[in-house]
Amino acid sequence: MRVLVTGGAGFIGSNLVDLLLENGHEVHVVDDFSRGREANLTSSGGGMRCPVHRVDVRSDALADVMSEVSPEVVFHLAAQIDVRVSVADPLGDAGRNVLGTLNVAEAARRAGTRKVVFTSSGGSIYGVPENLPVDEQAPLCPQSPYAASKISGETYLDTYRRLHGLDCTHLALANVYGPRQDPHGEAGVVAIFAGALLEGRATTVFGDGGNTRDYVYVEDVARAFLAAAGERGSGCRYNIGTGMQTSDRELHTLAATAAGAADRPEHAPARPGDVRFSALDAGAAARELGWKPEVTIADGVARTVEYFRSRR
Repeated sequence: MRVLVTGGAGFIGSNLVDLLLENGHEVHVVDDFSRGREANLTSSGGGMRCPVHRVDVRSDALADVMSEVSPEVVFHLAAQIDVRVSVADPLGDAGRNVLGTLNVAEAARRAGTRKVVFTSSGGSIYGVPENLPVDEQAPLCPQSPYAASKISGETYLDTYRRLHGLDCTHLALANVYGPRQDPHGEAGVVAIFAGALLEGRATTVFGDGGNTRDYVYVEDVARAFLAAAGERGSGCRYNIGTGMQTSDRELHTLAATAAGAADRPEHAPARPGDVRFSALDAGAAARELGWKPEVTIADGVARTVEYFRSRR
């Protein structure tokens, strides 16, 4: 099938592009390269592995690209992904995540696209749930503009499905990690630990190290997107995670072991607003999409550390 991946030069998007190409699909990428990297899409010969359109998803040019490509499925991954940025600049966050998603929906509708697979956020849209792992029936409780923007994106796409027949499936992702993740900034703690430990720099664990997250390997996430591209899951949200909680301290130990480094992180005060515990129940994705995670946290962290080691 012919597909278009917004944000296809980014961390998750480029791993999805890999999988799509491996399965023989015709792939087009839309990316403004504000976060994505050309190297993520470069072949061994130095050229791009698929057509790349340098376009911001908020721009009028997106409709022209969509009309030219006429994709059967659009995988919409382009987004502002930093919760703290959304708090500091909620208008900027909404511009990219809400208006950008609406522009994708409208361009896809006009191009005759069959389905949009949307990237939602299982780690934020449920707020602080009472029970873990949390399933899709839990009430939505956004506690940041970023979370609100993801819920809004789901709502717009659901509206387009009812109003225009543009199908959609939403994937609420747990904490995704793996090769090509950015080892700098606030997000991507596995990559941050890996990069620092390999370079002999200090690492930091916030609070007592007991905060937990559900870490899901990026190649497993790419398979979930492909599973959602078919006829199944119309208008549904699926949690994409492992259901397992891994603490910050446990994660650091895994990364230090893989890097052959000392497991002695520095401790800093807990950050205000950090969720204490998080895990997603992905049973619905297993039952309805036939998707299950395959990579364990220990294996995934080891693969991620080796990826960064190979690029030093």
